[in-house]
Amino acid sequence: MKTVSTEVSNDKKSLRRELYATENYLPLLARISLSALFIWSGINKILHPIITQQYMSAHGMPLTSIFLIAAIALELLGACSLLLGIKPRWGATLLIIFLVPATLIFHTNFSTELQQAMFLKNLAMLGGLLMVIQYGGGNIALTK
Repeated sequence: MKTVSTEVSNDKKSLRRELYATENYLPLLARISLSALFIWSGINKILHPIITQQYMSAHGMPLTSIFLIAAIALELLGACSLLLGIKPRWGATLLIIFLVPATLIFHTNFSTELQQAMFLKNLAMLGGLLMVIQYGGGNIALTK
């Protein structure tokens, strides 16, 4: 016959196990979600460099070849680091180094709803990346 204290103890163990699962899987899902856009964007820049450089030039950027290479490197290195959990704080930092100037250069014309949405999307990603810097990438990773 089980006692009340044994049932409470088992409930606490079950709750701890469930919380531990969220501590493992939620950061992984967050890393996957955050990195997906940057990986897609970096690959898109590789596949369409001329269009990307024209877009950069249209926004007044000089030396588009150099900035294109830098953008691809920051996006792909940072996103892969974040996705795989290899130094995710460093990866998040690289993505912030890319994200802040990109947001200020390309998404501050608030005359259209699209640009307002793009600015707010980047602001939300910045918040997620800052959380990774503060709290780390979680327990599921290729390396710590």
